[in-house]
Amino acid sequence: MAMKIYNGYEIVVLVAIVFLGSFMENSATTTGTNTTDMSTAILISVDQSGNADFKKIQDAIDAVPSKNSELYFIRIKPGTYREKLQVPVDKPFITLSGTLASNTIITWGDTGEINQSATLSVFASDFVARYLTIQNTFGTTGRAVALRVEGDRAAFYSCNILSYQDTLLDDTGRHYYNNCYIEGATDFICGNAASLFEKCHLHSLSTVGGAITAQHRNSSSEDTGYTFLNCKITGIGTALLGRPWGPYSRVVFALTYMSSVVVPQGWDDWGDPSKQSTVYYGEYRCYGPGADRTKRVGWSKSLSNQEATPFLTKDIIGGQGWLRPLPTHFKRGSTNVTVNVP
Repeated sequence: MAMKIYNGYEIVVLVAIVFLGSFMENSATTTGTNTTDMSTAILISVDQSGNADFKKIQDAIDAVPSKNSELYFIRIKPGTYREKLQVPVDKPFITLSGTLASNTIITWGDTGEINQSATLSVFASDFVARYLTIQNTFGTTGRAVALRVEGDRAAFYSCNILSYQDTLLDDTGRHYYNNCYIEGATDFICGNAASLFEKCHLHSLSTVGGAITAQHRNSSSEDTGYTFLNCKITGIGTALLGRPWGPYSRVVFALTYMSSVVVPQGWDDWGDPSKQSTVYYGEYRCYGPGADRTKRVGWSKSLSNQEATPFLTKDIIGGQGWLRPLPTHFKRGSTNVTVNVP
């Protein structure tokens, strides 16, 4: 931990060694043409008590200038923030960061159309969230998205994403989820993004046969799909690995622990046998009682080493070119505040 005092504000950056490695191994500028300084961010603080720049997270997001080219780091002090948030498309390079997901909670309880119910909607590119709980508390009787991601190049580290139906609308763009806990019952990771989930914990609340994924790839030419690498699946009842929202749905589980919550058939065609010949559902060297493939549907794949290789690195989302490290310098206006990262 490094601490500096500036104009009465306490600037604290907590860096857990276990998570720092995952940030630093992905150090890169976001694009070859972008000149944004990835080591320095403008700091904005949020605290419900009023001892910060803003009391509300949305007010802090709104304060970021349109079409900004600098990193903005919005530091959220512990608390439960009852807000329905949007990060607009014209505000890239924003980070929302708590200290721990367990004590920094963004919550709402909406339902209705899948595109309207999200607690947090991210439309901007180059977005990062760290150490947050994002939840929709509507309940079990309708669509209730916790997190909707439509911006390109979005990354989530050590976040809890919680709801029941359609928890994570991982809709469009390239996304990375690291060490996140994602909970739901029905199609609780859905959409048509190209996303890598690494070291994530997926927990099914389904009592009978709910689906973990509903990937929405619509044609063989779309370079989208979900990859789950070194993840863990648990639950309270039984669950499918996935079913096809789109006819060319693509999902791969690799090196993932599957508890007995995963039903023996593994996958479902959602009542449309024609999709069996167009979907791409693969498993590679998964383990645990739910990973037994002897009773899997015949149209899912047990991937060979060669077939699995493209799904085993961040290259599947082009991540080496845009995942960025934690900033090491912070500033307010023109004044720099140096933070020493171990």
